[in-house]
Amino acid sequence: MANLGELERSVMEQLWASDAVLSANELRDRLTLVGGASGGADVSGDRAPATTTVLTVLARLERKGFVSRSREVRPHRYRALLTREEHTAELMHEVLDRSSDRDAALARFVGTATPHETATLRRLLDELARR
Repeated sequence: MANLGELERSVMEQLWASDAVLSANELRDRLTLVGGASGGADVSGDRAPATTTVLTVLARLERKGFVSRSREVRPHRYRALLTREEHTAELMHEVLDRSSDRDAALARFVGTATPHETATLRRLLDELARR
């Protein structure tokens, strides 16, 4: 799974936060709102992205397998193919796969987990063992 650039992450955050499929214009408007009311800045502090920029980002995200495009209607509508949690889990697996010592990486991760995270991991592992 490819890493996401800043604007790609911002677009994905908007798609994940939405219960509906969104057009490029709707995404552009949401990105403008995220940046604040002072001059319509986007998340990087610059001007709001142009619709063509949002369309380019969406095309890249579609090629990477992050979004799907509904072509039956105009303007095209976009939705995330993975949930935020699924994406995070895939990133975690990707990092583990790159590690020369998976066990050591997992041990380090568990060793730095908060008590709440440790309890969650224990509960999930217990549930998995009961299956």
